[in-house]
Amino acid sequence: MTYQQLKPKELLKIKTLGELKSSGYQPQSIKEELRQNLIRKIKSKENVFEGIWGFEDTVIPDIERAILSRHNINFLGLRGQAKTRIARMMTLLLDEYVPVVEGSELNDDPMQPLTAFAKSLITEKGDDTPVIWWHRDDRYTEKLATPDVSVADLIGDVDPIKAATLKLSYSDERVIHYGLVPRSHRSIFVINELPDLQARIQVALFNILQEGDIQIRGFKLRLPLDIQFVFTANPEDYTNRGSIVTPLKDRIESQIITHYPKTIEIGKHITAQEAKVEGKPLEQIYIPELMKDLIEQVAIEARHSEYVDEKSGVSARLTITAFENLLSAAERRIYLNNEKQTVVRIADLIGIIPAITGKVELVYEGEQEGAGLVAYNLIGKAVRTLFAEYFPTPEQKKKDKEGNPYVLPLSWFGEGNHLDILASQSDKEYKKTLHMVPGLEKITTNFVKKLPDQEKEFYMEFVLHGLAEYSQLSKKLLDTGMQFKDLFSSMFDLGAPGEGDLDEDDFN
Repeated sequence: MTYQQLKPKELLKIKTLGELKSSGYQPQSIKEELRQNLIRKIKSKENVFEGIWGFEDTVIPDIERAILSRHNINFLGLRGQAKTRIARMMTLLLDEYVPVVEGSELNDDPMQPLTAFAKSLITEKGDDTPVIWWHRDDRYTEKLATPDVSVADLIGDVDPIKAATLKLSYSDERVIHYGLVPRSHRSIFVINELPDLQARIQVALFNILQEGDIQIRGFKLRLPLDIQFVFTANPEDYTNRGSIVTPLKDRIESQIITHYPKTIEIGKHITAQEAKVEGKPLEQIYIPELMKDLIEQVAIEARHSEYVDEKSGVSARLTITAFENLLSAAERRIYLNNEKQTVVRIADLIGIIPAITGKVELVYEGEQEGAGLVAYNLIGKAVRTLFAEYFPTPEQKKKDKEGNPYVLPLSWFGEGNHLDILASQSDKEYKKTLHMVPGLEKITTNFVKKLPDQEKEFYMEFVLHGLAEYSQLSKKLLDTGMQFKDLFSSMFDLGAPGEGDLDEDDFN
């Protein structure tokens, strides 16, 4: 049986260099290891990057080509595009276990010793040199690039305490305290936000990337390190905080551009997968598919908003945390009313505002509006966009000879009636409130095909929000929910100045 055919349990029984040689083990570089395991997985139709949605035809083929080419990789993309997650998943392409000289500081391969310690031990003990096994999960190092990172942190430095303790001169290799990069020999080493690394620190990586060796304080030391480098960078960083120095970019063989989900469906897959819902009473909360679409549409609107910095991006974490807040809004209502079931409401979207405000970088105009108001307006734009996919817009119906289906509800509001939809309102009260508006149920059943009974009131409320976004009704944010009124009566109501208008104080 060859080394490649040995199972993990059999590998772990190998304890010495002599036994390792007898098994037929042959050293290979980490890049070759990644390459061979990727080839095997491609042939067997295995999905290497399980749970990464939307990159199947774009980013992942680029990654596979880079690995097959034995390239170091730079992932270039805006925040929240799974760059680091993909890098972490690359460990799945490593062998489950690799042999290491026991006690070696830099994880020396017993057949290709690197350090003076490993070479000396093998010379002394020969085939009796002890061997231990290193799991692939431990062959991953990650460092966030910050301006205070030093060459000593990454590469290493002379340790005077070690020199004094061991009574060694500073010319002895053993006085070196190795940094993260040498300690990542035979591993995947990831530097996140590479442009934040000072230029002089980036320069220290030149030799490692090109020749594979390191230099420490003038030591004539050649360590042919075997490392798969992965970097991540945000395009914004190139202009706002720093840049990748040109010679370093030239040495990173493959730069792979990531992107946000291209469809709502892909976004929903990501949100459903990543949202933390453990312990929530999911069986008691009904979520219409439209509500999931609205959550994703909010992020889409944010990425195109004039108030949000497009270069900064809008992370996928926005939709994930927004979905979690939405569930919590419904969960809170269940507890307040001691109910067994509830359906999420459009009004519950107010509860996701805190999940939006911290996830968007505002431009000057957005700062003037205020983060809360921008978030509220993004929700409104999402409603407006999706409303047109389910119902005819008021502008369309004005030109339609069949007449305006919204006449009855608009007339009811025009008679001075108003409607309050409260966040803590019981399901019974919520339904009763919506059915007060004449014609609202008929509009819903006429235009929404295959409407589940439990979603009827949800869509009825959606109609009201849509009419408000198309300036047919006035929508006012209350402390405990939303209020709908006739547009013109709210404009000319002298008893309530500013009613229907929002400012930042409404969110404080």
